[in-house]
Parts: sequence; structure tokens; C-alpha cells
Amino acid sequence: MEKYLAHLDALSGGVEPTFWPVKSTAPGHHGLTAIGYRDLPEPGLLLGLTYGLSLTAQPEWTQGRPELSILVRSDDPAWVLSIAHLAEALRHECPFGYGDTISFGEPIAEGSALDGFVVFAPLALDQDDARIDVGDDLPVVVGMYPTHAIERAFIKEQGLEAFWALEWDPYDVTRPPAV
Repeated sequence: MEKYLAHLDALSGGVEPTFWPVKSTAPGHHGLTAIGYRDLPEPGLLLGLTYGLSLTAQPEWTQGRPELSILVRSDDPAWVLSIAHLAEALRHECPFGYGDTISFGEPIAEGSALDGFVVFAPLALDQDDARIDVGDDLPVVVGMYPTHAIERAFIKEQGLEAFWALEWDPYDVTRPPAV
């Protein structure tokens, strides 16, 4: 974890994050940590990341093991905690690959109708910065984009590329559905 945090410190310019531990619900597994940065990469944005998902193994993870990130226009830590709870709950079931859609089952945060996510490249990190060399387990940061149920259905039918081409603001947690 020290190498992971050192990488994040270098990227954030030393900005001190907030940490939230998330207990494991699976016997024999460590919990995860939700890491939040307010006003990064710019004022009004909340950047969140997980640490701990990449310590799990899945056969699909051949090019690196995912850690999740979110970047939204909000100051509500529920956004950061939501991806950490999904990482913890789905660490053995979901590969968190680009185009995967995940229902949260309810609105993610108060004041928002967004109730799930689609996985894609992270907004806050470029491709080189998203791959973090910590030794044997190469974490690769992926982006979690809040979505509406109708958007996840569209992605399943039309694909991620078709969804990405629509008019929508990935930072806006109060946005209407894009479809």
C-alpha cells in the first residue's frame, strides 16, 4: 500500500486525502480502503479511489488487477464509498472490465437518481499514471461512471462506444438520462 499511496501522492502534488476503511464481508479477506481527494484535479470535483481490490485474484485479470476510481462534481463521500463497497462485495464476481455495467440497487447518493455504474478508462489519470508498479500485483486504475438503469440497458444493447458518443456530462451527479 505504501507504493500505491506514494504514487497517488506524486500525482496529487502531496494533497492529503481522506481515508475510509471498508470491512470485508468475506471470511479470510482483508477489507478495502476508500481514498478521497476533494477539489482534485480542480475545485468542485471529488476524486475517489479504492485500494484492496487488486489484492484479489481473478482469471480474467491477466494485464493487471483493477482498482476503482470515480471523479464527480460533488463533495459527498457517498460517491467514493459506493465504489469501495462495490469493489469489496463484487471482488470475486465482477472483473471490472471496460464496458461492464453494475447496478447499485438504489440511488448512490442523496439528491441523485444515478443508481449504477459503467466501467471505462479513468478521467483523472492518463494511461501511464493508471498503471501503478507496486511489485507482483500490478494495480490498474479503472474509471467508474455513474449511470441510470436505462443507460446501462442501452450499453448492453448498443455498446459502450455508442453510449460514450451521446451528449452527457460524466461529472454531473444530477444529470438526466442521456437516452
